[in-house]
Amino acid sequence: MENITKLTKDVSEWEKLLSTEAYTVLFEHGTEPPGTSALNQEKREGHFVCAACYLPLFQSNTKYESGTGWPSFFNCIEGALGKKTDYKLILPRTEYHCVRCGGHQGHVFKDGPEPTGLRYCNNGVALRFIPLGETFPTLRF
Repeated sequence: MENITKLTKDVSEWEKLLSTEAYTVLFEHGTEPPGTSALNQEKREGHFVCAACYLPLFQSNTKYESGTGWPSFFNCIEGALGKKTDYKLILPRTEYHCVRCGGHQGHVFKDGPEPTGLRYCNNGVALRFIPLGETFPTLRF
């Protein structure tokens, strides 16, 4: 992905567009309870997009069962995610977010499968699945 224009939408505008759960995760850095996302069982071909702005973040062929209770991926779509260090649990973790809207997605760990060795541990409520062959939703502005 090249030249992604970052959105400057105020978080109060996102609050009007999203469910309370999605807003809490995406813009208040919340975490959904493990094992609660229907996306844990999603095995069809397609793409996972940001639930806020609809930017494609992951391809289904990078999803795997990590046993954590959250949708997990070993790679993301190049340029789709931004990262920063999170110290909320004392030990530093790498948080990642949608590079377009800034919505919090989850944390990336170095305990994933080959070929990357990474585990992008994502909140399911922060994603929307688009099955192969279905038209992508228009990016939100």
